[in-house]
Amino acid sequence: MGAELAARYWLRERGAHHIPHAGGTLYDHLGRVHERLGALGLDHDVRLAGLTHAVYGTDGFGATLLGVTDRRVLRVLVGERAERLVYLYGGCDRGHTWRALGSTGVIRNRFTGTLEAPPPAELRAFVDLSIVNELDVVEHDPEMAAKYGDYFRDLFATWADLASPAVMAEADAVLHQVPARRARQGRPSGS
Repeated sequence: MGAELAARYWLRERGAHHIPHAGGTLYDHLGRVHERLGALGLDHDVRLAGLTHAVYGTDGFGATLLGVTDRRVLRVLVGERAERLVYLYGGCDRGHTWRALGSTGVIRNRFTGTLEAPPPAELRAFVDLSIVNELDVVEHDPEMAAKYGDYFRDLFATWADLASPAVMAEADAVLHQVPARRARQGRPSGS
């Protein structure tokens, strides 16, 4: 069995198909993120990270399928590079990281409180995954789209030099469809 099928089976075993999320269930969301990353030309490891990106929970989505003390389990399932990206994504303290990321390239880990400046390829994968995740949420939750469309337009513009061109083009296309509403209310929560 390939890593993708094994990961999908494992996610269902862990109950991802029963956890509510924008557009259905967490399992649905993870699958859509995986598929979109593939359609945008991202590599196998980034797609596997997309498929499992919320297993440790995230700063915006509290449900966990695996504790960070058990990272070895996910590493065996999807490989070291994909698991590392999942840990980086799930551990990101968005409030301390997102706004400054375009200028600093530094991610604050909410699990440990440490700061990390990933190498360029890993940072690009992190940014691409972060953008694609939020695009899926915006597309499947009209309330989130209305409330945070402007926030994401502004934020992703600051990440343009970090993201893959295909991901930025996708963000522009998706967010262009979201009506502007300048009365923002904080940072969004989502996986």
